[in-house]
Amino acid sequence: MEAAPTGPQRYSDGYPPRDTAPSRARRDVTLYLHTWGLDHLVDDARLIVSELVTNAIRHTRTGRVGVSVTRQPDRVRIVVTDTSRATPAPAVPDADAEAGRGLQLIDQLATGWGSDRLATGKQVWVELTTDKAPS
Repeated sequence: MEAAPTGPQRYSDGYPPRDTAPSRARRDVTLYLHTWGLDHLVDDARLIVSELVTNAIRHTRTGRVGVSVTRQPDRVRIVVTDTSRATPAPAVPDADAEAGRGLQLIDQLATGWGSDRLATGKQVWVELTTDKAPS
């Protein structure tokens, strides 16, 4: 499926650290991907952005969570920023734990992911290839 050549190549927004932020970010990322004709990435991207925004809210004292989605020729990059400088690392939860598997899941879904320190905190980025066959 070829991506539609419409819309800007990058969208970004910020969200207050509230319970509504993950759902707002999921909605926005869905809209961006639909605009670009990348509907086959929506499910993975929604899960990824939800996990990263939720982590930023739960594990940092950030005043705002930033989300950007950038379309590149062969991939989409999702970036979530917050004011913490802590480097995220996948947890090794107990088998019966109800949480702690988000970054492991992202690792399975993404082409690549990582984090970079910024002067004002950090950004966690995830890349998805655009040539993934629709399910």
